[in-house]
This record gives sequence, structure tokens and C-alpha cells, in this order.
Amino acid sequence: MKVAWVTDSTAFVGDGIEDFHVVPMHISFGDREYLDGVDLTLEGLYEKLEEERVAGKTSQPSIGTFASLYEELAKDHDAIFSVHVSSHFSGTYASAVQAADLMKDDFPSIYCVDSKILSYPLTDLIRYGQDLDREGVSHEEIKTRLEERAAQSRTFVMVGSLEQLHRSGRMSGLSFFLGSMLHIKPLLTIRDGKLSVDQRVRNHRKGLALMKERLSASNVREAFILYGLNREEANKWMEELKGEFPKIHFSPYPLAAVIGIHAGSDTLGISWYEENGSGKA
Repeated sequence: MKVAWVTDSTAFVGDGIEDFHVVPMHISFGDREYLDGVDLTLEGLYEKLEEERVAGKTSQPSIGTFASLYEELAKDHDAIFSVHVSSHFSGTYASAVQAADLMKDDFPSIYCVDSKILSYPLTDLIRYGQDLDREGVSHEEIKTRLEERAAQSRTFVMVGSLEQLHRSGRMSGLSFFLGSMLHIKPLLTIRDGKLSVDQRVRNHRKGLALMKERLSASNVREAFILYGLNREEANKWMEELKGEFPKIHFSPYPLAAVIGIHAGSDTLGISWYEENGSGKA
């Protein structure tokens, strides 16, 4: 059976993924709107954040955009999996679900999944689903197992720019002032799809050390290093982690715009899936 895989532009779009269809998010600066990854690259986003000194905003694709894509894919596919950025970050998943509901009488085999994550971990979840499909797992079981795996995701992000976090509305003026004066930055975590502060640390290096502690307390085979524009720093940290955790496979990937808008271009993070679901991290 032929299966199409739909996602949004918060996912990392790489090579080697078959039947992969990306619906772009909308990013706006004032009255100007762009399609993420189409007419605004991640590098271009960070340039605009720096040049315009204003908070960009993201918005989800419309229900109609999803419905049109589903209708086209339904012509030559037996099923569609639509796997999207955490519903706590965006209304994208809700748009996908509503579009699938409009199609259910004519094409009931649309399976929408809230990944509870974004960036490459979202892409990795889709790869996992495609592996299950190749193994002959039923579509209903694939959806169940994708949701189970999504619940095992662990992500930690060291904020690169307090100013950007403040401009985006994620940090109060007082917290921004005190953080800047005392050189305190928040270490963010994504758990069950929700973004929150894990701890506040005095410097960047302590934040990296704390993420390393979280990793060492987990049952992990593969981890993803996530970065803004600081690829060189990400590679350096990855080599350090490889030396300390030789049994874990590490690979670097850029963060999605929805995080970059809040955290800045120097943001660095790490993400993985718990192999036993114990959630010790």
C-alpha cells in the first residue's frame, strides 16, 4: 500500500525520505509575511531578527491548505500520515486534524499525529513511522506507536539571546534586566510537547554541563545536537560528547524557526528519545 507523509516546515527537510510533503508555516514581521523555507530561509530569519530588532511571529497553515494537499495525495495513495510540530507550539496540528475531518467521508485513511516536538526529532519520528510501514505494521498500529514514541522525547535548549527571548514575549522586562545584569540564562526543556524552564544557570558552559547530566541519566542510543547559526560550536560540543558517550550516536541539525524566533541564533540544544520510556532525564 502506498503511504504519503505530510509534515510542516518546523521539521528538518533532508534527503532520503520517500513521499515526504512539507506544508510551510507563515512568518511575519509587521505587515510582511513569508513562507517558512520557501521565501525565507533560517539564515534570512536570523538576519531579519537582528536588523529589524522586532519580534517575528509564526502562524499555522490554513485548513484549506491541508485539505487541498490531502485531496491531491488521495488520488494515488492508500493512506496519509500527517505528523506535525507540537500542538503547544502551534495550531498546525489542529489545522491538519480539521482538514482530515473534512475529507473523512471520501478518504478516511488520514492519520494525524502530534509529534510533541519539532526540528530533526520530528523528522526522525517520521523516519520511524516509515520503517514500521516497510515492516508491514498496520496503519492504526503505526499511529499508536508514533504517539507512544512522541511521549518519550526529551529536549533541552540553552537560550542564545535573552534579548530575543524578551522581544518575543517569553520573558518579562524584570527577568530580562536581572538576567542580563547577573548573566543568568534559562535552560529550556520540552516535555510532553510543552516548553518550560528547566533551570537557570550563570553561564553558557554550565548550561551545557547540565544538559550533559540530563543525557547521562537517560537510556539513549541516538541524540541530536540542535543549533541556530552556531554550527561550529555545535560541532565542537558534539565531538566532546562523543568522547564521553561513545555508545551514543550524535548528529547535528538546525533548530526550527519557531524556536529561533524566541531563543536567538546562538541557541544550542540536545534532543533524544528515551529507549525505555522511563523518562529519567
